[in-house]
Amino acid sequence: MTDIDLDELAEALGPDFDVPEKKTGRSSRDERIIAGFEEIQRFVEENGRSPQHGEGRDIFERLYAVRLDRLRDQEECRVLLESYDHQGLLGAQSVDSSPGADEIDDDELLAELSDLDEDTPSITELRHVRTAAEKRAAEDIASRQRCSDFDHFKPLFEQVQKEIQTGIRETRPFELKADIEVGRFFIVGGQKAYVAEKAEEFTNAQGRTDARLRVIFDNGTESNMLLRSLQRALNEDDAGRRITDSTAGPLFSDAASDGDEASGTIYVLRSLSELPLIAENRDLVHKIGVTNLSVEKRIAGARLQPTFLMAEVEIVARYELYNINRAKLENLIHRIFDPARLDIKIKDRFGNPVVPREWFLVPLSAIDDAVEKIKDGSITRYVYDPSEARLRERAQE
Repeated sequence: MTDIDLDELAEALGPDFDVPEKKTGRSSRDERIIAGFEEIQRFVEENGRSPQHGEGRDIFERLYAVRLDRLRDQEECRVLLESYDHQGLLGAQSVDSSPGADEIDDDELLAELSDLDEDTPSITELRHVRTAAEKRAAEDIASRQRCSDFDHFKPLFEQVQKEIQTGIRETRPFELKADIEVGRFFIVGGQKAYVAEKAEEFTNAQGRTDARLRVIFDNGTESNMLLRSLQRALNEDDAGRRITDSTAGPLFSDAASDGDEASGTIYVLRSLSELPLIAENRDLVHKIGVTNLSVEKRIAGARLQPTFLMAEVEIVARYELYNINRAKLENLIHRIFDPARLDIKIKDRFGNPVVPREWFLVPLSAIDDAVEKIKDGSITRYVYDPSEARLRERAQE
């Protein structure tokens, strides 16, 4: 058998038979970054495009999109991966097919990846992860509870249904610009929803205005949900609708004509709250509202409702209405007395701060005067002067 010089053989075979040098100096973090980037590259090879954001996307695609964004944002990652980036992914711009829809959820997804600094398995090893829509739906269902004072709201839903059937109200597709305010009705998930309370507005993590609501549903449940959550639910529901305000009749009639039906009542209440501001001005602090219920039903359970200052109230005046647009009338009265609107903040039964908007520092005589001027149509010539505690004619221009 011929003796073989292994050194000579290796030299003859050349570099193709060289033993690769062991790479050194690469940290485990760098290895994970490279491995994670290679997963993204495989996605691109299989799908012919970069991974994209959006709730309609596969969960893993969204995870890849978040990871790629993060790699693009970090210079050290770009430098490390430069020689691997044969697809030009690091220099491309992120494409978000659903702008603004995934802001919170991308952060949640990033937490799922999470840090490239941690020893985490490949993201393709993740088990089932619910979409943001699934999570929001589950949270909404979980947050609903039985409405203990639904007897107060049931007549409202019955009246709204009657007004829809007679054409006084209409249902229209929900638009993002539509206001979600106290007293408004909507249809979401096949149920009528009534916004009964709205807490103080705040700015959420995305820099948007939001507020906690008390929403009553016509099946006798309620939810302490965020305004943005209701807005999103209405927008995502193909059958989501807003119910318009009633549009029946002239502004005001002080007596019923043949065939007329009473449309509601202006009521004036005095609070029995022991809050110092209320107790010291009890004869001047009045709540002015309009209702289609009996006033007694309207104030039932007042001590549990922030709109009544979480205290019992007493009725000091009432004015019957006929053929009236209640919402427009109430807005008119509140606009007249806006210079004397009470500035007070209380906490609702959930501990959330609420700023009631229907309480005013005005004497009953001024309210009587305003109602009379609304009846005769002269109210447009007057403004309320808090310094004199009375209505006075507008200055002639």
